[in-house]
Amino acid sequence: MADNLQEQLYQRIRSDLLAGRFQPGERLKIRDLATAWGSSPMPVRGALQRLVAEGALEGEQQRSARVPVMSRERFQQITLVRLSLEGLAVELAAPRLGRAEIDLLHGCILRMEQALERRDIAAYLEDNSLFHLSLYRACANPVLLRMIESLRLQIGPFFNRLFSDSTQLLHLNDFHEAAFTALQAGDGKTARAAMERDLSYFDEYLLNLLAQEADESGGVRKPRNGQLSSQTSRTQCHTESQVSSSLSSPVSPSQSTTVPSCSTQ
Repeated sequence: MADNLQEQLYQRIRSDLLAGRFQPGERLKIRDLATAWGSSPMPVRGALQRLVAEGALEGEQQRSARVPVMSRERFQQITLVRLSLEGLAVELAAPRLGRAEIDLLHGCILRMEQALERRDIAAYLEDNSLFHLSLYRACANPVLLRMIESLRLQIGPFFNRLFSDSTQLLHLNDFHEAAFTALQAGDGKTARAAMERDLSYFDEYLLNLLAQEADESGGVRKPRNGQLSSQTSRTQCHTESQVSSSLSSPVSPSQSTTVPSCSTQ
């Protein structure tokens, strides 16, 4: 019974990490989680220890675990591997998708669009996770899927930062729609290219945020309220220029997207 409860709690925390329901740096206290879920501390501790062993959480001495804080270097390393793995999974999945899977993906896209209109971060991230993982699971390669999920566990909490700039909301679903159109046609290579553009584009945006935060922590003056730093201005300029070129220009499935530079005033 205890092992079954631990597995349930493990899967619940795991799903929350994948969907970005926890913030980077957030502490998960064993006693608080046990109280919230009506269980004893033991199965919660076991679930957290499994996630620490998988690299999804960091262990702490005060009977808690912590969601890792993302560094720019670590983010770059994870992104490099994700591009190859997730792109491959999409290409393998494309010919295997049946009507039920296509309908599920379409429903995710519609709900994500509605969530963006409502500015509902949690709802968007939940369906974003469901869209990606449902698609990857259709690849029928459990080894590949385990590797993808392991990386997404580490990076999922950082997806909350996509909502730190309202200009991003205009484009969060664009590449999903492009990939879905290709998937409907059974075109795995085009679907892979669209998904790789999705990863490259938004990961570049998040890298820019990390670089900006590193500059600020290093003593660079933070912009006053209402005033954009040059790095933020470049990020917003990337948003407009890259998304239009990425959606209109063909990209080979293995080619990552390069963000054009943009000068600021």
